[in-house]
Amino acid sequence: MTSVRRSISLVFALVTSIAASLLAGDYYFADGVQWIDLVRIGLLALSTAWLAWGASIAFNGLAANPQTDVPSIPVRDFVRTAILVPVYNEDPVKTFSHVAAMAKSLAALDALGQFEFAILSDTRDERIAGRERFWVERLRAEVPDAKIYYRRRESNPGKKAGNIADFITHSGALYEYLVILDADSLMEGATLVEMVRRMEAEPELGLLQTLPKIMHSRSFFGRAIEFSASYYSPIYARGLSVLQGDEGPFWGHNAITRTRAFAQSCGLPELPGKPPFGGHILSHDYVEAALLARNGWKVRVDPDLVGSFEEGPDNVMDFAKRDRRWCQGNLQHGRLVAAPGLKWWSRFVFLQGIMAYVAAPLWALFLAASIVAPALSVVPDYFPEPGHLPVFPHVEQAVAIALLTGVFGLLIGPKLLVVLDGVATRRNHEFGGSLRTSLSVVVEVICTSLLAPIMMLFQTRSVLQVLAGADGGWPSADREAGRVSLQEAWTGSWWIVVIGLTTIGATYRLAPDYLVWVLLVAGPQVFAPMLIAATSHAPARWMNRLGLFLPSLERRQAAVIAMQEQLLARWRSLDEANKPEDGVPQRPVTISADEALHERSGA
Repeated sequence: MTSVRRSISLVFALVTSIAASLLAGDYYFADGVQWIDLVRIGLLALSTAWLAWGASIAFNGLAANPQTDVPSIPVRDFVRTAILVPVYNEDPVKTFSHVAAMAKSLAALDALGQFEFAILSDTRDERIAGRERFWVERLRAEVPDAKIYYRRRESNPGKKAGNIADFITHSGALYEYLVILDADSLMEGATLVEMVRRMEAEPELGLLQTLPKIMHSRSFFGRAIEFSASYYSPIYARGLSVLQGDEGPFWGHNAITRTRAFAQSCGLPELPGKPPFGGHILSHDYVEAALLARNGWKVRVDPDLVGSFEEGPDNVMDFAKRDRRWCQGNLQHGRLVAAPGLKWWSRFVFLQGIMAYVAAPLWALFLAASIVAPALSVVPDYFPEPGHLPVFPHVEQAVAIALLTGVFGLLIGPKLLVVLDGVATRRNHEFGGSLRTSLSVVVEVICTSLLAPIMMLFQTRSVLQVLAGADGGWPSADREAGRVSLQEAWTGSWWIVVIGLTTIGATYRLAPDYLVWVLLVAGPQVFAPMLIAATSHAPARWMNRLGLFLPSLERRQAAVIAMQEQLLARWRSLDEANKPEDGVPQRPVTISADEALHERSGA
């Protein structure tokens, strides 16, 4: 059945691309065939195929069963699972409050004894490392029944992937399963227990990925992202699940893996050459999923597993910085597409990841070609045959409208179908009812439409930087970033304003008939600093009164989130009271780099 769905989805994308190309040909060739028209058709064909593939994922998700069929078996009493929390220059108060909340959630289920926490520090800042050592003891005092280990590597080759590989090498044999988290991950105890149960039920399952929902959003931008992740993403994740089958995704966190499978399969090579295409593999998660599948292990995403959360960027600038890292990692996969032994679907997933970023410059090139095309057109010959009546070019306005309608339909249609599905299944009630949900979708679509041209240029710049050999590295994330001032937004996006103004001027000069349509793209670019700054602020009061972007019922009822917020508030006050001028709490606890883990290994 998986192969049938894949075939239908690929055919849909191909047929849609061909249809768009034929319509474009009818429109562009109305005044004769030019080489620039062939370029435009080629760019449109690739871009439309990508949009159609995204829409097909949503269609599959809408048609799929929302529940995963898993045998009902109990978890063995002696199964040990390690919960790995890699940190890199993070705020330990914030990160460790997540660990404490998960431990308390497990304790409430009388399941804490089945899990052990390992905080794996790659922190390079000695001041932060001192705070880690202090707060790990505070964490242990908060949940004394929990087994919590801490170790800090002296150097950090391989970044997060190397950090986890180091843990598996030294301590992995102690555990049947590993739950891999990020520093901002948070999961309900019941979800962790269920993940282990599903791994127990299927001995061939090498990795099980959950769908993390966004939490703790404060800004308009963050709330829009959180709403999208809660409302649309489960549908798209179901579509991914049925299309990818047992060769599913790994998103690097909020997932559980079978230790033996991961250790046997996921040793990552260091690619020859210098970054950005050589060196350590940055987007290691997709590669690890492909290596597990190559060795015959199942990799699956179960969107019905609720109680899995993460934090997201609260402004466009931080979103773009994170996107730059992901762009480099995904383009690096171009060197792995032809790696020996991989399944063809894993290769296709690599291509999808590359296309996710290459699509932006393709659209930018299509726009540029469309602006330049009228200036390159030849003067039409109205008398191709002497002695006969003149032949005038026929402008296919209806064809142009059909083409635009189709493109917008691929962009917005799946979201509208998700709303209708929410009405039919009563899922909209989780977001405040169908009226509020529909209004939220309208506002989200408007927001996305305004920010998409800006993100197109950010992603285009990222692709060009990587192709030019610029290494963006993998810097630590600023998880507490909030509002962006207009000055900061201008500093980060002035070049987008210049491109927007240049695009409008070029269109006015070369293709004035397209000016209205081009303004839909270039207009938001001209106002990029204002849009970036405005969306980084908290939502307007009228939006709150209307209940727009209301967090999902799952998010509002998550006990682990409430617990973490209470712990963080209490710990913040303790931290401020106990923090000297150098930022390191008094009475730091001395713990050697591998003391805790090694003492467990020798037990």
